Amino acid sequence: MGFKVAVFRKEHFNAAHRLNNPAWDERKNADVFGKCNYPNYHGHNYELIVKVIGEPDPGSGYVIDLKLLSDIIKEHVLDRFDHKNLNLDTEEFKELNPTAENIVYVIYNILKKVLDPRFDLQIRLYETERNFVEYPHNI
Repeated sequence: MGFKVAVFRKEHFNAAHRLNNPAWDERKNADVFGKCNYPNYHGHNYELIVKVIGEPDPGSGYVIDLKLLSDIIKEHVLDRFDHKNLNLDTEEFKELNPTAENIVYVIYNILKKVLDPRFDLQIRLYETERNFVEYPHNI
């Protein structure tokens, strides 16, 4: 077909986390991370937008079947992170501070490994209605 189209799938998940750098003392963690450093964790209702860019298939007209994309996101991201304490319940964040920046990067790498390499991929993650991150930022 010779042209590229971006398609989007929006999902959500709920997760708890605590932002904390174990190399810092309690005071510095509290100063840098504020309420996000509470020792008993806090949660977010994350909104996840997965952008897949590619050429539409000549037969189906799809860049990617959005039902298939939804299933991939569910299996590889939602089942892994939804209703979890990211610090305690996931391998990805046992040693990595679960900031929105790190979460979006982890999700990108998870999905990049399972999607066809012909696709370009961008992930946007809303931590709140007003705060969001995306990776990579230059597509």
